[in-house]
Amino acid sequence: MSQSLDEMRTCNICAAKFAETKTRHQPRPVIWFQPGARLLIAGQAPGARVHASGVPFDDPSGDRLRDWLGISRDVFYDRSRVAILPMAFCFPGYDAKGSDLPPPKICAQTWRDAAMQSIGDVPLTLTIGGYAQAWHMNGKMSVTERVARWRDTAPALFPLPHPSWRNTGWLKKHPWFNAELLPALRARVQEVLK
Repeated sequence: MSQSLDEMRTCNICAAKFAETKTRHQPRPVIWFQPGARLLIAGQAPGARVHASGVPFDDPSGDRLRDWLGISRDVFYDRSRVAILPMAFCFPGYDAKGSDLPPPKICAQTWRDAAMQSIGDVPLTLTIGGYAQAWHMNGKMSVTERVARWRDTAPALFPLPHPSWRNTGWLKKHPWFNAELLPALRARVQEVLK
């Protein structure tokens, strides 16, 4: 598996695609997992700040996510406990309007099975956003529908909206997320990370 990890870290299959984006950036895979983790965070793709730092969720979204989980930065970045596996390892760039591009499908098609095998079985998976939920969960539903039905997959899997500031309105519109889902999620996180 070390060969696959090295190949993931040096992957450049999207170089031509990224060169055509508004940002014209080079691939920079952010690999943040190791075998034996207890919590899998299945996200979308690194943003521009993560592309610059090489550290996943090293931005205000990460601050919000750590608050949702009730864990410190030290615990969050402990790869022996927490695996962070987005649907694409690299920042996909911005479109002409300055919005994040979707994670390139080729990344998950190429690497996801090997990455999941490397991590192994985990007692808790978080699917963050529509792309991760579509990959890990059966059926076609909106993010809101999946998150609203979180009890259907808990305690092994919790679907979450993206913790971006862009979803602040969504959080206000759905107070059950803070009142019901987050306490159950925090309790489960504490249980699996003991």
